[in-house]
Amino acid sequence: SSYGPKMPLAVDCTAELIRCKVLDSSGRLKSHELILSYGLALVRFVNLITERKQKMVSIPLRQLAREVDIPIWVVDLRHELTHGKLPRLALCRKGCDVVLDWLRKTYWSRQLGNNLCEESEDEEEEQEGVEANAELDNDAWE
Repeated sequence: SSYGPKMPLAVDCTAELIRCKVLDSSGRLKSHELILSYGLALVRFVNLITERKQKMVSIPLRQLAREVDIPIWVVDLRHELTHGKLPRLALCRKGCDVVLDWLRKTYWSRQLGNNLCEESEDEEEEQEGVEANAELDNDAWE
């Protein structure tokens, strides 16, 4: 809060995503409300993180995401949230978990001396499974 309006993007995005998870676990919101809440947080994350890499010439969002190692399916999820039919809540939850993990590895581990980057092989395999399932879910939108 001492940053005021100049809060680092990663902190702002993390706070918004954690807020969604807290609201989700509270049981006070309906599924549609949770999708909108997760959706806004995910759209803001992709837009804010990739915006820093945008140049004078417009660069496709998928290319910018690849450059910063954001999974392409998260960008596709952002696209659906912005322009298409709203996805299922389960996919929004997976997106939130993947993005929080990206923030942990990319931002928070640096702040805390890389202690958070030590993952077991089980966690890496679980992450690969989440990404594979999300790609399958992508087909379900259509």
